[in-house]
Amino acid sequence: QVRLVESGGGLVQAGGSLRLSCQASGSIFRLTTMGWYRQAPGNQREEVATISSGGTANYGDSVKGRFTISRDNAKNTVYLQMNSLKPEDAANYYCNSPVVGGYYRYAWGQGTQVTVSS
Repeated sequence: QVRLVESGGGLVQAGGSLRLSCQASGSIFRLTTMGWYRQAPGNQREEVATISSGGTANYGDSVKGRFTISRDNAKNTVYLQMNSLKPEDAANYYCNSPVVGGYYRYAWGQGTQVTVSS
């Protein structure tokens, strides 16, 4: 059974940076597109970024130019480098693998909390 473990969240001031990690186990990791998602209280889940098995990255409009997604298939890990953080970035961040039809390949992990103070 695939398990996703997110880490790296914390409390930062506006303008600061964080690097999130997502480690997956029990999957054919190198063959899957992976993504980062976030959800703040009262809000819907939002796609932040995705990265294909070949390394092609896509970003949500709100984070373009500030966030960078990357992956290390040998470590079964996907990363999210977050720079120039804004209070609106505060949320619980999750990783998963998107599939056709708006579904997700794996069960959701616990996520990692990002808090941004102004």
